[in-house]
Amino acid sequence: MTRTRSLKSAIVIRLIIPALMFIIIETVMSYFVTLHYVDEAYDRWLLDSARSLVQEVKVADGQVYADLSSSALEIFKWDAQDQTYFKMIAEKSGLLAGDTFVPESFATKDLMLPIFSNNIIHGQPVRVVSMQVPDMNMPENVYIHVAETLNKRHDMMIDILLADLVPQLLLTLMIGLYLFKGVHWGLAPLHKLADEIARRSPRDLSPISETYIFTEVRTLTDTINQLLESLSLAIVSQQRFISNAAHQLRTPLAGLKLQAERAQRETNVQAMQPALRQIQTSADRASHMVTQLLALARSEPVEGNRTLEPIDLRALVREVCIEWVPKALKKQFDLSFDDPEQPVWIQGDAILLAELLNNLIDNALAYGEHGEEVNVKLLAEPCACLSVENAGQCIPSEEQERIFERFYRIQGSAGEGCGLGLAIVKEIADLHQAQVSLSSRASGDGVVVTVMFNAAYK
Repeated sequence: MTRTRSLKSAIVIRLIIPALMFIIIETVMSYFVTLHYVDEAYDRWLLDSARSLVQEVKVADGQVYADLSSSALEIFKWDAQDQTYFKMIAEKSGLLAGDTFVPESFATKDLMLPIFSNNIIHGQPVRVVSMQVPDMNMPENVYIHVAETLNKRHDMMIDILLADLVPQLLLTLMIGLYLFKGVHWGLAPLHKLADEIARRSPRDLSPISETYIFTEVRTLTDTINQLLESLSLAIVSQQRFISNAAHQLRTPLAGLKLQAERAQRETNVQAMQPALRQIQTSADRASHMVTQLLALARSEPVEGNRTLEPIDLRALVREVCIEWVPKALKKQFDLSFDDPEQPVWIQGDAILLAELLNNLIDNALAYGEHGEEVNVKLLAEPCACLSVENAGQCIPSEEQERIFERFYRIQGSAGEGCGLGLAIVKEIADLHQAQVSLSSRASGDGVVVTVMFNAAYK
């Protein structure tokens, strides 16, 4: 079962996903920017703490020591959120004060600028600043290292990120709701169109109204209207075809009924013979017409249901002509075939092409002069060209276009056809993208029907 997709959901998702991606990217960028400025602010405070210890470094009798009272130390380490550690160490004298576990941020001992680094103390991440006491009168270099946990930094980062992220999420939610409602309102004309089509009668093939249709949807409605127009024309053509077929079949069937009634009134078998012959004639006409109607139905173009294959047209024409020789002789015609003596390959349907040639030969025998020749000619160059010519009356130029219409016959023409032969030829030729034309013979009399195929199969 094919899963249906919602146009509304597809539009909303395609609009919301970029917005969410923008929020994610903006949040990541905000995180790093906030981290930079939070570190910068608290690093200044941490450096101030380290510099406050510089004034506690004293020199007496050439010795360096740290003068830190307990109250000053308590004030230095007091913090409601973080733990502060420090270490004051001399290059020769060693530890002057503080915690021995405080890490040193640099290995080189002659750096005069403060250095910041990240480290871990007692399993907690800390920020460390290391600096050298800037006093040139010191008998030896003294370094101060101050470390602080990161709780205040993390809290400030969370506050800033939430202050930035929450409004964006609320704005995105509002945009999403607006988009969902906006898409719903925007698709309302489509729902109205669908309801209008659903309420239609199957016989209503009138064009769809485009009063409230958006420009982007008009392409769809125009296509549907074109389809409805084509379908309407096809139905009209089918109804006309059925009406004409019924009308044409009525004549032989009425003859059958009349002659059957006539035969029933006769008691002598010999007297029944004329009626029986008329019954046979009417039955032959009805059978011939049904055969042509079936051939016409087979020649109707059905999308995706017709496969054209490579066919040797020379072999097919030869076979059909051989089948028609006995019938031509019976009607006192001489049927000939100008053989190109080489295969003529085209893409086609063998059954329909045989039907095309059958109708051309049948027409030539029906309307040609007895005792004359019916000539079937096939040319291979410059393209495949099939023609059938017979001796007889020419077709007036004003009738040559209409002669291919279904059930059309020239007034006063001989023969007992029903006007379907050349219509079938035209349908099959169109299916093979071939051109059909009428002309007179070189002698000025008779008719030549030519079917020219556009391209040969290579």
